[in-house]
Amino acid sequence: MSRELLLLVDALAREKNVHKETVLGALEMAIASATKKRFNEDVEVRVAVDRDTGDFESFRRWRVVPDDAVEFPPFQIGLTEAQKQYADIQLEEYIEEQLEPIAFGRIGAQAAKQVILQRIRDAEREQLLSDFLAREEKLVTGAIKRMERGEGIIEVGRLEARLPRDQIIPKENLRIGDRVRACLMRIDRGVRGPQLILSRTAPEFIIELFRLEVPEIEEGLLEIKSAARDPGVRAKIAVFTNDRRIDPIGTCVGMRGSRVQAVTQELAGERVDIVLWSADPAQFVIGALAPAEVSSILVDEEKHSMDVVVDEENLAIAIGRAGQNVRLASELTGWTINLMTEEESTKKTEEETASVRQLFMEKIDIDEEVANILIQEGFSTLEEVAYVPIQEMLEIASFDEATVNELRSRARDALLAQAIASEEQAEHVDMNLLSLEGMDADLAAKLVQSGVKTRDDLADLAVDDLLEMASIDPERAKTLIMNARAHWFAEG
Repeated sequence: MSRELLLLVDALAREKNVHKETVLGALEMAIASATKKRFNEDVEVRVAVDRDTGDFESFRRWRVVPDDAVEFPPFQIGLTEAQKQYADIQLEEYIEEQLEPIAFGRIGAQAAKQVILQRIRDAEREQLLSDFLAREEKLVTGAIKRMERGEGIIEVGRLEARLPRDQIIPKENLRIGDRVRACLMRIDRGVRGPQLILSRTAPEFIIELFRLEVPEIEEGLLEIKSAARDPGVRAKIAVFTNDRRIDPIGTCVGMRGSRVQAVTQELAGERVDIVLWSADPAQFVIGALAPAEVSSILVDEEKHSMDVVVDEENLAIAIGRAGQNVRLASELTGWTINLMTEEESTKKTEEETASVRQLFMEKIDIDEEVANILIQEGFSTLEEVAYVPIQEMLEIASFDEATVNELRSRARDALLAQAIASEEQAEHVDMNLLSLEGMDADLAAKLVQSGVKTRDDLADLAVDDLLEMASIDPERAKTLIMNARAHWFAEG
């Protein structure tokens, strides 16, 4: 039988064009699988085939684990018991017992061959996938082989790719035999072997299409910084170049719009706005909101948001149909955009000024006139009054040195009182809330002030509720709430 095994290995290696070692590894697994059938329980078997003679040995093996960690005795053994047999054996090593080699009949050999063939097919698919990934192709083209529950199964060379239903452009009617283009999102390693997962709705797809149509991008003269899409309806891309001889927008549009039209046709008529990228976030947002004209803009770095003021005539344009324009502009730039009219902006400014005035009057114990002077000079927090360099405050014409020192002293006292109050409140915070990933003592104290004292209290909040209680970015708020809810799912 040993000679027959080697002949079988050689024949399969040549026929399937795979390495002989791959076939030998598959053969060892096939013999191990057949050997396991001798036992009434699940066991672990190792088979070693001699590469020269074809003879093989079979071993039953047990993995050495701590004495209190033996959960599956058929293939685990405690360290103390193992050391009775081999004094120097260590954890995670194996104890083996040689088994009588199984005799292959005609049926056994056929079953082994099937296992080997399956392993070879898996190895072939892995090799095909490795070759494909080595080419670093992000844009994939193939024919639809079949449709399964609204998903497209696509042949890409000798590989199989899947285009999920939610990655197909809405209202797009794909049929068997159609050639489609999509971008590679990830590799799904399922039971049926590795499968390419594609998308026609991802922002990356439009970037790759422009890379295909605009040679300057491939040459490195032009760069697409970001993209945002409402698939099949509208998209925005941000382009940039360091070469002053190149017009980034005109280059992407092409002669008589040829380049952008080619992309639009591939995207089922999706309208594409091409925006000039800017390192200045405010200028970038203004460009992203085109064709609306912006009157003024206020940047809030801490909240990573911008208050964008437009006149009544431009408000509807800036918002777009069903909020599409402002939503895409926000996704493109990565900033939260708050659109408002001049009247709304004035009202918001007045409310914020009144709030700061009230804070100064209460915490520093000053009258309205002094509070207004601080606000006019750009002060908006107690920290600024307490710690801005004294020379800057001495430049305020209305204040003498004694007044400045008194204001700074009162502001520092107010901050100290707040810190002490926060520490006292933090003592009453549930430790499960305080230990959440992303939580800190200051935020926990603010939540306690708003009546949120436990992890479940936080879990019950919506993101907007949490944003009203604390000045944190929306992504952090979302993560905190999901972390607070995690134990619900674990218990379920």
